[in-house]
Amino acid sequence: MKVDILAIGVHPDDVELACSGTLLRHIDEGKSVGLLDLTRGELGTRGTAEIRDREAAESAQKMGASFRKNLAMADGFFQYTPENIKAIIRIIRMHQPEIVLANAISDRHPDHGRAAKLTADACYYAGLAKVETLDDAGQVQARWRPSAVYHYIQDYNLEPDLVVDVSGYMDRKMELIKTFSSQFFVPEAKEYDKEMSSPISGADFMAFLTAKARSYGRPAGFEFGEGYTVSRTIGVQSLFNLK
Repeated sequence: MKVDILAIGVHPDDVELACSGTLLRHIDEGKSVGLLDLTRGELGTRGTAEIRDREAAESAQKMGASFRKNLAMADGFFQYTPENIKAIIRIIRMHQPEIVLANAISDRHPDHGRAAKLTADACYYAGLAKVETLDDAGQVQARWRPSAVYHYIQDYNLEPDLVVDVSGYMDRKMELIKTFSSQFFVPEAKEYDKEMSSPISGADFMAFLTAKARSYGRPAGFEFGEGYTVSRTIGVQSLFNLK
């Protein structure tokens, strides 16, 4: 199944928090989207891997994603290894995305930056014919390199290289985030009231996310925006396509 965009996150809710407005917008525009989580988020203060598996599947269904997969790397302790790189390459070659969205290149959580490099390098190596991976039938996969890798912005307020207009999508984005009721503040969710608190579990975190989207959108003339950084120069064919 080929998709237009493959959004990769090291934790099951990274995509929802940082780039789900972008994905919702492109799905509405007729683009196909796949989701890939590198870990099950088993080290999270709240919830369990099994709970987060269920939440991730529900969120993907609500979003309208074509699929959601999980590579079950070790949360917090995954390494930059050939095996992990090839695991990502295998998914890239299987679904042949034009665009890959990846974790922030630098962030408060150390997993994010490591996952960003792992993902970006996998996108490059996926285009090398001599890097061999096998499909489900045991056949050698054809090489495939995405046209672009964009790193979404997470906790740190990095200077974006581009901002996507997600005005009109914030309510749906917040609903996707609230699907992860084990992680975030959902007043009606009572099951996890006795769980340990975390920096993202309070009611103020939801207000922070909305304010952050406003702050990224405002300089571009949008009500809400999601920011991205890139490691290469962005090119356009017409100045009239820029906002």
